[in-house]
Amino acid sequence: MQGVDPAWLPDGAFRPIGTRRTLIRGSGPLVDTVHGEVAEACERFGGSVSRESGSYDLVLELDGDDGSEGFVYERGDGCTTVTASGARGLLYGFFHVVRLGETAFLGDARRTSHRPESALRMLDHWDNVAVHPVMGQVERGYAGGSLFWEDGRARGDLERVRAYGRLLAACGINAVAVNNVNVHATEARLLTDRIGEVADIAGALRPYGIRTHLSVTFAAPVVLGGPPSADPLDESVRAWWAEATARVYAAIPDFGGFVVKADSEGQPGPFAYGRSHADGANMLAAALAPHGGTVHWRAFVYNHHQDWRDRSTDRARAAYDHFVPLDGEFADNAVLQVKHGPMDFQVREPVSPLIGAMPGTRLAVELQATQEYTGQQRHVCWLGPMWSEVLRFGIDGKSSVGALARGGLVAVANVGDDPFWTGHPLAQANLYTFGRLAWDPDADPHQVLDEWIRLTFGSGPALAAGVRSILDGSWRTYEKYTAPLGVGFMVQPGHHYGPSVDGYEYSPWGTYHFADRDGVGVDRSVASGTGYAGQYAKPWADVYESSLSCPDELLLFFHHVSYRHMLHSGKTVIQHIYDTHFEGVAEVEAARERWASLVDLVDPARHARVAERFEEQLRSAREWRDQVNSYFFRKSGVADELGRTIYL
Repeated sequence: MQGVDPAWLPDGAFRPIGTRRTLIRGSGPLVDTVHGEVAEACERFGGSVSRESGSYDLVLELDGDDGSEGFVYERGDGCTTVTASGARGLLYGFFHVVRLGETAFLGDARRTSHRPESALRMLDHWDNVAVHPVMGQVERGYAGGSLFWEDGRARGDLERVRAYGRLLAACGINAVAVNNVNVHATEARLLTDRIGEVADIAGALRPYGIRTHLSVTFAAPVVLGGPPSADPLDESVRAWWAEATARVYAAIPDFGGFVVKADSEGQPGPFAYGRSHADGANMLAAALAPHGGTVHWRAFVYNHHQDWRDRSTDRARAAYDHFVPLDGEFADNAVLQVKHGPMDFQVREPVSPLIGAMPGTRLAVELQATQEYTGQQRHVCWLGPMWSEVLRFGIDGKSSVGALARGGLVAVANVGDDPFWTGHPLAQANLYTFGRLAWDPDADPHQVLDEWIRLTFGSGPALAAGVRSILDGSWRTYEKYTAPLGVGFMVQPGHHYGPSVDGYEYSPWGTYHFADRDGVGVDRSVASGTGYAGQYAKPWADVYESSLSCPDELLLFFHHVSYRHMLHSGKTVIQHIYDTHFEGVAEVEAARERWASLVDLVDPARHARVAERFEEQLRSAREWRDQVNSYFFRKSGVADELGRTIYL
């Protein structure tokens, strides 16, 4: 599309296929998509594509169509072959060849099978149909307006939605929820009289194997003129949902299902009727079951009217306390969607203990690609290493988080109508990395990063090395100049950008650091605190219980300690705060200079956008450094050992 960054599918990525002879066997809409992709590449680069037998460099073959997503790849006798027993598998196999580039056509390659570890790899869009007076068109969106909605209705031109589906398929994502989990009055109507608009969006995504999901309000019957109740055990309410759901599938036969945020931050839910969350989820699951749909029920339920003086109430405990007693009560097609950490997508949190505590329930693990608390796509912050740590974490002593996510992996989307898709061009790496890790949670994120760089910027070694050096350590850099040792939420209230150390310290949201003259941190031990550490299985419960064994990076999440407490690193807490905040700013300065040195190797518009974002990142990093260091110097009275400038 003219004027739109192609992200990780520039024309050059298709040259190796486009210069060769390709045979495509099979039929159906997704096979037609593959054929169209190859034909366009061949038209551009001089190769050929056929459905007739002969001698070929590449064979893409659909052997039946059982709905599976895996494929088999091999190369021998001068021919590269991809075989799949499901049309989606052929599509993913085609993009596998695109990712391999020229390597796919060199030498021999043994027969290897590829299949996704997770059947559902989904993006949740927090897009509003009508512009919200506070949150705007996209809640927690940092890349312009919505891809799907504008001026209170679906966009008429869906060409970019189709291009978006193509990007997602190329990295392995297969589902999208197209509206905000905070469902307002206008968005509620998408379920009924405006389902045709959703169907149009679904039609644009379908050619790339993307199933469409819809966020709905639990109170839909009341809001939309049905029964005067939303009680999940009321037969008239259940009948209303069954009828509404049947109409959705009449309009969108491959509809994926519903996403629900209930009894959370003001959203209605089953608690109003004295019912459990299993009752609520199962009502919607029953409506979806005849059509093969799934309800994704978010576990983000906590008291957001907390008294900051009450140290016994702990927001981190809430999801576990609410949902573990319900294990085994959810329907087979109900998925409990759990944030990867117990709080809210902070730059550093422990893995949520809920993920390993519900063996009788299908869980989906939710990540956040949109950088709400990690720089809002004005700062470089590649989240691949953080997500990889989460997905590999053996939370129950046996299985990793990735293996326990039987209901899928979900990320809050980070794209919008910005020409660079994600506002900050380098933030595209987060979306791509999520797709590849959702396909294979054990993948090396650094190899995934190299893959994205090669597809996006080409294979020039100097440029690749420069971009890699900027992104590779950017998550830890961001952590250094913002949140020390597991403390979170030291942000400006509301919009969550920029430092405010006490911004939420006396708020009802339950996000505190409890810094005083003697120390800092939240006591979540069983022995003397909120007991949150005891929600973990062994050995983690024991590790987190003691300040002596707790990992440094999570110390202040689990313990209130003195400023002179000695870390495993050999530094005191206060010196760690000073050092990391100075280091973080220095690392941003170095990254900015590295990007400036690439000016002759990068498209001018892309280079200019990143350079502009770096100026803001550096300004903000300095502000974080000075506010945090000054705050903790005033609290502790302990000077910086190195005598650097701390503003009083």
